[in-house]
Amino acid sequence: MPFRRTVPVALLLGLSLLFAACGADGDAGEGTLVMATTSQIGALAREVVGSEVLEGGETVEVATLLAPGVNPHDYEPSPAEVARLSRAAVVLRNGIGLDDFLDGAIAGAGVRHVVTVTDGIALRSTDRDAQDHDDDAEHGEHAEDDGHRHEGDLDPHVWHDPERVQVMVANIADALAEAFPERAAAFRANADAYAQRLDEVDAEVRALLETVPVEHRKVVSAHDSLGYFLDRYGLQFVGAVIPATASGAEASVRALAELQGLIEREGVRAIFAESSVDPRLVERLAEDTGVRVVTDLYSDTLGPEGSGADTVDGMLLHNARRIAEALR
Repeated sequence: MPFRRTVPVALLLGLSLLFAACGADGDAGEGTLVMATTSQIGALAREVVGSEVLEGGETVEVATLLAPGVNPHDYEPSPAEVARLSRAAVVLRNGIGLDDFLDGAIAGAGVRHVVTVTDGIALRSTDRDAQDHDDDAEHGEHAEDDGHRHEGDLDPHVWHDPERVQVMVANIADALAEAFPERAAAFRANADAYAQRLDEVDAEVRALLETVPVEHRKVVSAHDSLGYFLDRYGLQFVGAVIPATASGAEASVRALAELQGLIEREGVRAIFAESSVDPRLVERLAEDTGVRVVTDLYSDTLGPEGSGADTVDGMLLHNARRIAEALR
């Protein structure tokens, strides 16, 4: 199912108008606002914006609804955040069910320009029995276009594959170029420079993971959020403690027992948890199986400022280092 949190539209509209009126003076010193739903999209937008200044000396301010460390699967925008949406020149969203919380907020705030930055990306299925569809997608057929699958069957965690991130960056550049045509060339140049950085990171990640013996490239995660990363770099997904792409789902006793047996039979060397997920269940499983547990990966969110994982390229390298260290 899509990850949806709803707030009554009438309430959002009333509160957004109230906060917009009360906060107008406080926003007066800010530049033209670009609003991103997630920390990943916000970081990518900042790469595209760079230090560009609009005509008249006005700056472009990129803000995010979800701060680093906030899990998008159980987030609701506050009235103040809805009010801020109402003054955004552009709103950048992930789509694929990840930020459906935005739907009611958009209706309430009267947002003018909303762009889904994952448009055009080949998506993987969350149904492990439907991998043939993903093979088609890798050959240019968009997974949503097969007529049988729905948004809730697709994995929204596309930022774990640098090649797919490049599509996101290009989409952001196009959106900003449309909104601010006088700086279109600069935005696209910044996007091209970051795409080159992502190529470099892709090679660095691959080199790191190639140091892991093939027989040890087996991953168990807290929830099924690393699929794009595992597919790109040839790692085997054994299972997830929470067998869903939404970390708010629950694991059954039977499923955990089966996963424990898999870990033991497959010789899994580590279980990986994300910083935004409660690690207690993962730690208990690691204790029961006697394998190492790593609890500081970033999957649904970037790291805090200064962590080294506060950009998408930094997050990819951080995760690769931690996975390689644990599996070696």
